[in-house]
Amino acid sequence: MTEQSSSQRLIERRRSAVPNGVGMFNPATAARAYGATIIDADGRELIDFAGGIGVVNAGHCPPPVVKAIQAQAERFLHVSFNVATYEPYVALCEKLNALLPHGGPTKTMLCSTGAEAVENAIKIARQATGRPGVLCFTDAFHGRSLMAMSLTSKVAYKPACGPYAPEVYRLPYPNMYRSADGRSEQQFVAAELHRLDEAVHNQVAGNQLAAVIIEVVQGEGGFYTAPAGYLRGLRAFCDRFGIMLIFDEVQSGFGRTGAWSAYEHFDVIPDISTWAKSLGSGLPIGAVMGKAHVMDMAAPSSIGGTYIGSPVCCAAALATLEYMEQIDINALGRHVGEVIRERFLSWQRQYPQIGDVRGLGAMMALEFVHDGDPNRPDANLCHELMLGCAKLGLIVIPAGTHKNILRVLCPLVIEDALLHRGLDIIESELARLCARPEPQLVTH
Repeated sequence: MTEQSSSQRLIERRRSAVPNGVGMFNPATAARAYGATIIDADGRELIDFAGGIGVVNAGHCPPPVVKAIQAQAERFLHVSFNVATYEPYVALCEKLNALLPHGGPTKTMLCSTGAEAVENAIKIARQATGRPGVLCFTDAFHGRSLMAMSLTSKVAYKPACGPYAPEVYRLPYPNMYRSADGRSEQQFVAAELHRLDEAVHNQVAGNQLAAVIIEVVQGEGGFYTAPAGYLRGLRAFCDRFGIMLIFDEVQSGFGRTGAWSAYEHFDVIPDISTWAKSLGSGLPIGAVMGKAHVMDMAAPSSIGGTYIGSPVCCAAALATLEYMEQIDINALGRHVGEVIRERFLSWQRQYPQIGDVRGLGAMMALEFVHDGDPNRPDANLCHELMLGCAKLGLIVIPAGTHKNILRVLCPLVIEDALLHRGLDIIESELARLCARPEPQLVTH
């Protein structure tokens, strides 16, 4: 009998101790990590193209962030910001307000996760408008808590978890790849904005909507980017009815798209925005930002919680943002994205199984389909590619409602040689898998 490796034993312990409902997107393990490299439980070096699901844009364990965590941990770990005001919380809010002003005076509240940020953003929007309704989109992912789960589109993320939060309405995401049907972007956007206008007649009245929440670039949904014209039309729609426009930037923020936010690429300013993931380089911290007069509409003690803005997490986030500025994280995002896009497009020309190459900055994806048909997802090819890459020392993860999309969320500090080595692994596995004949249906 072959002796199990340390990684295999750790996975077996996980299966015995952790509920099956906690997803395992990749069979990798981790014992240490630095930069864009993970050392697994067997001491094997793995190239990280998942980035902790978009959390380590500045790399694993940036030295200034580690030092800031250590220094704060020596001072105090927790007092609760509701009980005693501390400087790291205030300083982080000041920093975020300066980096991402929402069209004027801006205020920020801190929390622990992206889902918490979404929950609080909806509460603020409802208090600011005095209305109940929230409009969201297909393929959206906003988290797994009650309101966030209700806003999340993919039903596989919430089986038998109802009843869901009421007053949630959903429209198709403006997905050019799936739904343009040969129309120009201008024609497509006009039709989708007409659908939006029709929704106030056949789904929910505009004066009953507190908020419209949208990911400028969808994360778990598959890295689809909303057309610029649609975002501008959405802003005008919200202004017409006094609705709060919320941008969910949890996965797309902090250099991932080549800017601090995805919305900066489109010159459209939200009323409220939500953040988390790479803000803390791995420590759990999220933020809700918004126009100051909107944020101040929330009644005292109606938002927040015991762990809002842990002092250690605040210190990590401040150090992360300062480090990101020093290394010009946005320029790194643009560079990494250009390298990946060029390689992806070259593969698309070779393999008809790749239906689409898309993304913004370094938020890049490959979509696998059968016979070039956007409505025939090939989840099996994506899954086999992911497993094949894992065997060769590359961590990648899927995305999309049907898990037929391979996404790249590598740390933006990745060296070119390591980035190309990871891309070489994907290319070699693509060549192997795509060379196989399609299985033939057998009829009797």
